[in-house]
Amino acid sequence: MLEKYDVRTDLALEKKERFDADNVEVKGVILEEDYDEELEIRTTTVIIETEKGAKIMGKPVGTYLTMEVPHMAVPDEDYHREISMKLAGHLKELLMKNQIISEAKKQNFSALVVGLGNRKVTPDALGPFVVDNLYVTRHIVNEYGKYAMGLEHANAISAMIPGVMAQTGMETLEMVKGVADITKPDVILAIDALAARSSRRLNRTIQIADTGISPGSGVGNHRNGLTKESLGIPVIGIGIPTVVDAATIVNDTMENMIAALESSKSLKGVGDVLKSYNATEKYELIQELISPHLNGMYVTPKDVDEMVKQISFTISEGLNVLFANNMLA
Repeated sequence: MLEKYDVRTDLALEKKERFDADNVEVKGVILEEDYDEELEIRTTTVIIETEKGAKIMGKPVGTYLTMEVPHMAVPDEDYHREISMKLAGHLKELLMKNQIISEAKKQNFSALVVGLGNRKVTPDALGPFVVDNLYVTRHIVNEYGKYAMGLEHANAISAMIPGVMAQTGMETLEMVKGVADITKPDVILAIDALAARSSRRLNRTIQIADTGISPGSGVGNHRNGLTKESLGIPVIGIGIPTVVDAATIVNDTMENMIAALESSKSLKGVGDVLKSYNATEKYELIQELISPHLNGMYVTPKDVDEMVKQISFTISEGLNVLFANNMLA
């Protein structure tokens, strides 16, 4: 059963939820939760400790922190500033947990931010938009020293937008490795758009992972991953789901239909039959029914243009708070 358990999502939290829904225990995987009542932000940490757990989850061993922010779609600058501060705090914790930040490095810390994605395709433009709003400082620090920033400690932050293979003819890994070999940052932060299993998480969820990221994974177009193993430098992946696949939309509709059938006396038997399917069986049935015309289709909200711009600013603000505002000192 576990081998067939393949749900189209990039969120480790959703992978874990699907196992829990079918009462399947995954050994070697720990889940921790925290809820901020004031900001209504739920933070869930999925820690994959063993290779067996990694194989079942379909994710590398590591820590996956997910911030669920139901009101992130609301254009409230003050609220988004709070989200940015939360993001900065979680990133700092992850950097310290992985010993990327040390007492010696606090005064001479460098980071390379990579904005993954295609600027011409709005749901995939998150990474480039984040870099557009990033406060880069490496050139100033290298030219004039840290005191040119007006701070006692100044971090050297650089950034790049590698584009996609269809535009450049090169693997993203090749370009990032070339830049990293020359600039030698202490950490690489890769920003990318993801795919979610649940439509309610679109543009409302932030995943941070210390295992790196795989460009193009959101739409199943996996390229060579940006990881510590491939680059020789720790990689933190930051992603936000902007698309869901067609099977997810149909599955959510089926869930609502089951609820409606259960409330109908004349059709209650039909609802009971559908309810007898577990989560995996329902998803596999839907994929078979919508093949082949809709199986490779991905869906995004109609206001994705405004949402991606707004969320990218929130992410970049979190990175600016972490690095430019000397939060690491």
